[in-house]
Amino acid sequence: MLRIAVELAGGEEFICRRHGIDSELAPRGRRARHLGAGPGLPGGGGGGTDMSKERSTLKKRQRRGEFLTALPLVLFTLLFIVGPMVYMVALSFMTRADTWGVVPEFTLKNYGDIGQPVYLRTFWESLKLAVISTVLIIALGYPFGYFMAKLGPKWKKRTMLLLMIPFWTSSLIRLYGWIIIFRAGGVLDSVLMALHITSEPLKVLYTYPAVVVGMVYALLPFMIFAVYSSAEKLDFSLVEAARDLGASPMKAFLTVSLKLTLPGLLSGVVLTFVPSMGLFFIADLLGGNKVVLVGNLIQAQLMNAHNWPFAAALSVVLLVLTTVILWLYRKLSGVKDLEGIV
Repeated sequence: MLRIAVELAGGEEFICRRHGIDSELAPRGRRARHLGAGPGLPGGGGGGTDMSKERSTLKKRQRRGEFLTALPLVLFTLLFIVGPMVYMVALSFMTRADTWGVVPEFTLKNYGDIGQPVYLRTFWESLKLAVISTVLIIALGYPFGYFMAKLGPKWKKRTMLLLMIPFWTSSLIRLYGWIIIFRAGGVLDSVLMALHITSEPLKVLYTYPAVVVGMVYALLPFMIFAVYSSAEKLDFSLVEAARDLGASPMKAFLTVSLKLTLPGLLSGVVLTFVPSMGLFFIADLLGGNKVVLVGNLIQAQLMNAHNWPFAAALSVVLLVLTTVILWLYRKLSGVKDLEGIV
């Protein structure tokens, strides 16, 4: 007991006396060695310094590994995303050459030309088509994605597979299917005339409704995936609790389900509204030359008129519009990432 007490109170002097060392005369390093001081303790022969060096080396290696891992992604972003955008913005302030190409002279004429009535009308038609398509996509995609999240694991996989199958084929091939359906004397006309609903072909192809159907068909899966991603995280016991507290089914949906799945809904709006203004090939195939969107206008200026600066200015306007919509999405939903994509 005495030895333990001495070790606890002043073990250094006890060990010095046992080994015949004067506690007052013994060097501090020798006393520390007799005490068995290890790394990291005072007098431990610099063990703490060695550990700090090892930690510093480990951190440097970790940072080097993170840098090498992120380097390909950074290079890809700079070369294929940031670079083309910077070039497009710079090109929009240049002057069109009289024959071919551009002249590196600064001008704001390209942005001023966008204010002409014919181009403003194109923007208005594109916005109108985007709004109509987005509303229809919400009406179809939100219930689908919401109830899909309530399915069992087996049916979830099957439904997900059915939604993914269209992406395995080209969009152009799938749109040609709609041309066969909508053309005069096609599948739609044959069915309607066989049922005596119509007496002559409807001529749906190359009309505004045909373009709307094509937009809804092409963009509907994005809304479904976005809503499903949010609804899958929803705790449906909260809805049942709201019902138990006396809320009607509609009130429980509006106050609980809709509020908690709002990020997915807004993400679906972003993923459908913006592309519907620029998917020019859908307007070309199903609308002919009767429906002109901003995407068609950019294509015409770039490929036919060879007015590259004006096409770049139109693209910059679309880019700014996309940025504003993404900012509104973050502001309204409080979420930085797009549901169903990231």
